[in-house]
Parts: sequence; C-alpha cells; structure tokens
Amino acid sequence: MHTKYTAENSGNVNYGAKVVESIISLATLEVSGVESLQGKKIVIDKNGDIYNIDVFINVMSDVTCADVAFRVQENIKRALESMTSYRANHINVNILGVCFEEKN
Repeated sequence: MHTKYTAENSGNVNYGAKVVESIISLATLEVSGVESLQGKKIVIDKNGDIYNIDVFINVMSDVTCADVAFRVQENIKRALESMTSYRANHINVNILGVCFEEKN
C-alpha cells in the first residue's frame, strides 16, 4: 500500500549556509549593471527563518547606483523567498566601486 503525501507527514527542509549564500550571490550577479561582488561579498545574519543580508558590489559606470541597488534588493528577496522557506528582512546593498569599460 502506498502512503499519500499530506501536509501532516511532510517533515522539514533545511538549507546549508552555502546554499543560501549561492542563491543570494546569483540573484545579485544577474541584475543588469552589477559588475561583481567585492570584498566581504555577502554577510548573512539569520534569526530563525528571517535573514538580514549585506551584499558588497561593484557597478558599471553607465548605471544609476540607486536603481541598481533597488533591483538587487528586489531580486534577492524574490529569489530567497521563492527558492526557500526563508524570508528576507533587511537587504543592504553596499556599492564599493564603479567599473569603467576600457576603450581600445
């Protein structure tokens, strides 16, 4: 006899810190205008299922920093909450550098 899946016998899913860091890293780097992660890269403070996140990035010179930072925040929140059961509380985007394209 087969047991039917129900919410009563579902169990828990736990995510390793590296998995959460990878989700945040990929969500950051896929935003147009982000050149790279820099320095400390990502700092995560976990309180139960709620995360406070700091990312440190370099942006391209032809973008508006505030716009890129806002899109990074939205993308991290969307990715974390859709891929895990965790919630993002504060997402701080620290822009540490501006990258210029080299002219040939």
